[in-house]
Amino acid sequence: MPHLDRETIWLFAGVLGALVLASAIGALLRWRFGRGRAAETLRNLNARIVSWWAMCAVFAVALLTGGVGSIVLFAIVSLLALREFITLTPTRRGDHRTLAWVFFVILPFQYWLLYDRWYGLFAIFIPVYAFLFIPIRSALAGQTEDFLERTAKIQWGLMVCVYCVSHAPALLMLKLRNYEGQNMKLLLFLVIVVQISDVLQYVWGKTLGRHAIAPHVSPSKTWEGFIGGVLGATGVGTAMWWATPFNVWQAAAISLLIALLGFAGGLVMSAIKRDRGVKDYGHLIGGHGGMMDRIDSLCFAAPIFFHVLRYYF
Repeated sequence: MPHLDRETIWLFAGVLGALVLASAIGALLRWRFGRGRAAETLRNLNARIVSWWAMCAVFAVALLTGGVGSIVLFAIVSLLALREFITLTPTRRGDHRTLAWVFFVILPFQYWLLYDRWYGLFAIFIPVYAFLFIPIRSALAGQTEDFLERTAKIQWGLMVCVYCVSHAPALLMLKLRNYEGQNMKLLLFLVIVVQISDVLQYVWGKTLGRHAIAPHVSPSKTWEGFIGGVLGATGVGTAMWWATPFNVWQAAAISLLIALLGFAGGLVMSAIKRDRGVKDYGHLIGGHGGMMDRIDSLCFAAPIFFHVLRYYF
């Protein structure tokens, strides 16, 4: 088990306190407004809170088991997200063997590179070697109909669900100046800022949202929700500067970057859902939809956060 310093304990306590407060507010709202038009919204809200308890518990256990636990957790997350993505964007029979390579060789090897701390190959394995291998293997199947579209689906799914997501646990392999052995807090920082931005965008959008940003892509994403969520998440991230290698202004700038990228990730993945004519990627997580619905923001934020830290800190 990794060493838990005072800052890490305070971060865990803050998350626990937020969950307790959210549960209390959800119960109060259900008691006060649990009937009529608001009933369905409140049921969804309380289902989300219950799911948050479960997700935070799993995440905490993974962190407390050290790097291996985090790598295994995010490998499972990538597997479930990729499965949802491929199911939503179906391929053809000729792609089955290519997909077998993607799920059972490329995905686990990417996370093994993390375990082995082989950064050089970790950074290029999927965008170079896997991207070249996938069309070659599909071409050998001999099915040329919609070849470009089918190949692009597999490559895009692999890039978003595996390569981008794997940069979250990759934070644990970084060696930062005057911050040795404390990388768990960086992963906590990333996940907290990304998820609090999602939550606040949802809350502000439901309460004050009037002007949709891209109504044909995601009618629920409003300017009011976007501004409230991004500013709120930036404030939370800034307030956590003491647990990071950043000063106050660096924490504010990086939190803003994470929140903006998280919004962009959610918008892009919503566009894919609208293209396929569905509301959610799946029904794995109560109140949230599928795994991809829960990590869409993380997909875009994790790799940028990782490389900002690696090159500037």
